[in-house]
Amino acid sequence: MISALLIASLQVPDAAATPVADEEVVVTASLVPVAEDDAPASVTLFDAARIEALGSAQASDLIRLAPGASVSVSGGQGALTQVRLRGAEANHTLVFIDGIAFNDLAAGNQARFETFSADGLGRMELVRGPQSALWGSEALGGVIAMESPDPLGTRRGTASVELGSSDFLRASGAFATGGEHAGLSSTLSFARGEGIDILGGGTGDRDGFETLTAALRGAVRFGDFNAGAVGRYVRHETEYDASDPFTFQRADTADVSEVDTKAGRIWLGYGDAVTPWQVQIEGQHLDSENRNRLADTPTNASYGRRTRLGAQAVRRFEVSTTRHTIVVAAEHEEEAFGTRDLQFGGASDRDLERGRTAFVGEWRAEWGDLLTTDVAVRHDDFSAFRDATTLRLHAELDLGGGVALVGGYGEGIAQPSFVDLFGFGPGSGFIGNSDLRPERSEGFEGGLRWRRPAFSLEAIAFSNDLREEIVEDFSIFPNYTVVNAPGESRRRGIELSGEWRPSEGLRVSANYTYTDTREPETAGAALREVRRPEHTANLAGDWRIGPLTLGGSLAYVGERTDRDFDLFPAPVVKLGAYVLASARFAYRISEVLEAYARVENGFDEQYQDVVGYATPGRSVYAGIRLSFGD
Repeated sequence: MISALLIASLQVPDAAATPVADEEVVVTASLVPVAEDDAPASVTLFDAARIEALGSAQASDLIRLAPGASVSVSGGQGALTQVRLRGAEANHTLVFIDGIAFNDLAAGNQARFETFSADGLGRMELVRGPQSALWGSEALGGVIAMESPDPLGTRRGTASVELGSSDFLRASGAFATGGEHAGLSSTLSFARGEGIDILGGGTGDRDGFETLTAALRGAVRFGDFNAGAVGRYVRHETEYDASDPFTFQRADTADVSEVDTKAGRIWLGYGDAVTPWQVQIEGQHLDSENRNRLADTPTNASYGRRTRLGAQAVRRFEVSTTRHTIVVAAEHEEEAFGTRDLQFGGASDRDLERGRTAFVGEWRAEWGDLLTTDVAVRHDDFSAFRDATTLRLHAELDLGGGVALVGGYGEGIAQPSFVDLFGFGPGSGFIGNSDLRPERSEGFEGGLRWRRPAFSLEAIAFSNDLREEIVEDFSIFPNYTVVNAPGESRRRGIELSGEWRPSEGLRVSANYTYTDTREPETAGAALREVRRPEHTANLAGDWRIGPLTLGGSLAYVGERTDRDFDLFPAPVVKLGAYVLASARFAYRISEVLEAYARVENGFDEQYQDVVGYATPGRSVYAGIRLSFGD
């Protein structure tokens, strides 16, 4: 697939005559949306055309193609999925969907990437490096933001059905209808599969999954006033093989995990990106329930609830040849977490609460056409542990000829989870530590960008240090707790990326990342962090020509380490490198009907992201898609 795209690009004459695409806007590199060319931070964008052409079922398949991103799946599709940006921990990526913070309090503040469908996404962006000065806790490694399409000014609808390997079924429908002043959009998607035997022995049961996602978004705009609301519901069920309760080793069990997430957000604003003043108030709520069972027997459950209220004011003005944007914001958040023991009479049931109030300021300045600076500072006042203040500084210097020098410094924090602070409850053996401090990271980055109408290149070096890491402490045996570890974990690396647009409808992207991650030194040695490959590389493309749409990708994941907890003490093991090849071919039969086929893991690689858990081999899918409107 990729070779076909490259051959097609070489057949296109005079790339310099290619029309310039509309300027992309980044919504999470600043407190206000900015043009991609004006964002000094390291950003990767996936637009609607790329998402549709690749045809991935899950958002994590797209994230894997971004520089600096490492994705680990504990088995087949729908299994536990973790994302690490620039070598950070799995709970150090903050995720927004339609502006709603989707990190799950009932999953140790991690985002449940296995529950995030790619259907219905209009765009996705990744901002790498510590971003807590803008967005607060969990934005230590970076931020991932997903958006459904804007309903204003469009009328369109789609419906698709897909069948594939491992009894896979995928169906989705979406519509948007709106004029200049009001609009409404909705998405409904469903996916299920019988899965594979994730223990990989071939004699166990197949571990399948099922995901239902529904979203509704409305917006109104009258003059300088705007308002909107968005709601999202996700139900995800996955079968998995856990540990044997007697041997504590991986076994072919009948465990099932169910996640129900309900989230909503409303906002009211005045002004827009060009008015001198802009004000917005908003509220959002996320409610997640996690239930576990062994076959048909419930074992335990947990819930997490987050309510956030916020207000933001923006002032834009010019002084001589400089343009300034000043943003001040405040938000208050209340969180609740609870567990339910469904086997032993509720002896370990817990209901806990905590709160946070934050104040943020950002000053963005364009000093003529040569220099752009962005400074942000944030103070988080936590009710359950020590407060934190974070800083971010970024700058971009135009050197002429489309070349720019970029650099920045950022700080990040990750708050302790409820379990870290308060424990599991009586009889669990784990004792919480209310004296914990947030994990902290300091990061530097710098490099060069070269942007032309038909291509772009970027080379960025980064260095991040993690301090106050929360680790387990067994010094109070037979009980145990968690503490802030001394020393620092380091992450160093280089990201190289580029994109070529030789003609309208054809685009090829490539990136390479080198990452060196080290734990704090022990006995004079600093071990590599697990599940972080030293080398990754990606190649992706999409091409539209007449009724034909082609999309494809190659993802190389280098060797990395993991720990085998079937043995004691758990030894470090090496996981082999692999290449994932994916492709999608779509042909428009009529104005409204399109037929397509796609393949995942085209080279039939036998690989593991997590030691002991197999992943799917080559998988083939076929489907039809109806579309109408804009």
